[in-house]
Amino acid sequence: MLRKHVLASVSADGGTVSDSLDISELATVLVTSEAPDHPVDHLFDASRGPGGTRWIAGSDGEQALVLAFDAPQSIRAVGIEAEELDAARTNVLTVSLSADGGRTYRERVRQEFTFSPPGTTFEREEWAMSAEGVTHLRVMIQPDKGRSAHRATLTSLTVR
Repeated sequence: MLRKHVLASVSADGGTVSDSLDISELATVLVTSEAPDHPVDHLFDASRGPGGTRWIAGSDGEQALVLAFDAPQSIRAVGIEAEELDAARTNVLTVSLSADGGRTYRERVRQEFTFSPPGTTFEREEWAMSAEGVTHLRVMIQPDKGRSAHRATLTSLTVR
């Protein structure tokens, strides 16, 4: 018997987005700040890849995004896309999970991304992580490892 999985959609770059969790149906998104014309909603829309819509923090410095799930979730992977067209900098991003209602978190990923426009301007990553009973997922972004004043930004955040 043939095993198959029907894909609901494919992103413009050919990557599948069908098996991502529908965050709008499953969680409340908490964010430290957002620019009025670049709200956190843009992380979960269908506009991905270079030139896609994006969330931009409303203030400089380290930012936090927290997905507070309505019910505990099984997480298989977390993915991000980030684009920086203007400034050379190194972002530091961490992904942490909580299984106790957000009281404690366990760091699962710490990743640095170096942007150097006009050359390197876009980053896409997906990290496999098998976790059961996840109540909260937290993404912390330090927008410049060198501590210069910059605003954090992400194009997409996917959870599978």
